[in-house]
Amino acid sequence: MSNIELSDSHHVKQTTSSNDPVGEFSVEFWGVRGLIPTPSTNTSRYGGNTACVEMRVAGKRLIFDGGTGLRILGRSWLKLNGPLIAHLFFTNSQSNRIQGFPFFSPAFVGENCFHIYGTAASNGASIKQSLCDQMLQPHFPYPLQVMQADLQFNNLTSGSKVTLDDVTIETALINQNQRSAGYRVSWNNYSVAYMTDLYQGANEIDLGCIRELIEGVDLLIANATYTPPTAHNHESPDLLWKTALNLADGAGVKRLVISHHHPDDHDDFLDSVQTEVKNAFTQALLAREGLILSVVGGN
Repeated sequence: MSNIELSDSHHVKQTTSSNDPVGEFSVEFWGVRGLIPTPSTNTSRYGGNTACVEMRVAGKRLIFDGGTGLRILGRSWLKLNGPLIAHLFFTNSQSNRIQGFPFFSPAFVGENCFHIYGTAASNGASIKQSLCDQMLQPHFPYPLQVMQADLQFNNLTSGSKVTLDDVTIETALINQNQRSAGYRVSWNNYSVAYMTDLYQGANEIDLGCIRELIEGVDLLIANATYTPPTAHNHESPDLLWKTALNLADGAGVKRLVISHHHPDDHDDFLDSVQTEVKNAFTQALLAREGLILSVVGGN
């Protein structure tokens, strides 16, 4: 039973798309960059779009974060037949997590339905308010109300659990300062954790929430530890990923994917980080746009 706070809009029955065979559990990366989009010839191999990850599990479509990668994902969905039902989970309301939402084409199609989830921002704004505000003048020419799809907003609190048939999404605040949520998606004894606001020096409360969500997961998606912009450099690349790797190692995580690459991290540098990470943990890799991983079977 879910303890989310549902919006006043009517419920839409969850259906399984004929394009997604029941039993599939896969992860696709549509945006892997943190902070700000970085399109350039030096980021073409890993990608320059900000955070967006799609999970297809038991015929359901789950999206985590709505950075500029969400625009690319949306365009790919326009090729699908029939009404779309999907669930969008936001880790926080910072610009790099929500900036693709105004350009999410399927949200402008009336027959589609999107369930949108998020925690309150540091200023108390709900996820609905945060998404609405970025689409107001002078930031954007059209308000959220021009989207014709059925948008159902759900306010999460730390410890919330969303149940979609036999798929469970658990939530916890993993970064109190940023009011950032982490997620664990479970189905049929398989699980994926999405943790993209890890930071050095996390307090015991945050660490406890993180460990609980990542314990024994088949796949952990985490950020390379962020540092203040003035301190970012390429002299000690191991400092960027050791927090995630140490947490994964201590929690019995089977595979680790490091995402949310810093805007200054060009392809050649990320190649060097990839080598270091693989040497430390053979079941770890860096995320690239277009990367697809199967949770069932481990490919």
